Amino acid sequence: MEDHGRHVSEQPPVAGFERSEKPATGGGRPLEGVGTESGRPDPEVPEKPVRRKFTAAYKLQILEEANRCTGRGELGALLRREGLYSSHLKTWREQRDQGVLDGLAPKKRGRKAKRKDPVAAENERLRRQNARLEHQLRQAETIIDVQKKLCTMLGLPHATSDVSENEE
Repeated sequence: MEDHGRHVSEQPPVAGFERSEKPATGGGRPLEGVGTESGRPDPEVPEKPVRRKFTAAYKLQILEEANRCTGRGELGALLRREGLYSSHLKTWREQRDQGVLDGLAPKKRGRKAKRKDPVAAENERLRRQNARLEHQLRQAETIIDVQKKLCTMLGLPHATSDVSENEE
């Protein structure tokens, strides 16, 4: 039967129909029985990928193998086989040249912990206190200036002139 130039089949859905795609799990965790019964790996991408860590011995072994690759395409085949990139080799060679195993040992990622220097902490505390006191001083000077202007406008004697006369 044709409908607007396209062929439409009138077959009913097959009982026990198996979908080629898996249902979404929604939480990043595989549902029970999905992808595990058939022996196929679950194609769902985990929420947070796991960072690969390479040991110093593995890095040295790969660098030695890479140095032995002389034929056309051998290095690319090595990188594909190991799932590496050429930037790995470049970085590992630089680390090896800086200090064989020291540079190749995996480094802890993230912010470096600050050393607790008591002198620097005291210095920072005093800087904050100084800034706070300078701010208070500017406020007090502004208030005094406003009071002087107000006294002049109202014709009242200045409190600072009384104090200066008493000191003489």
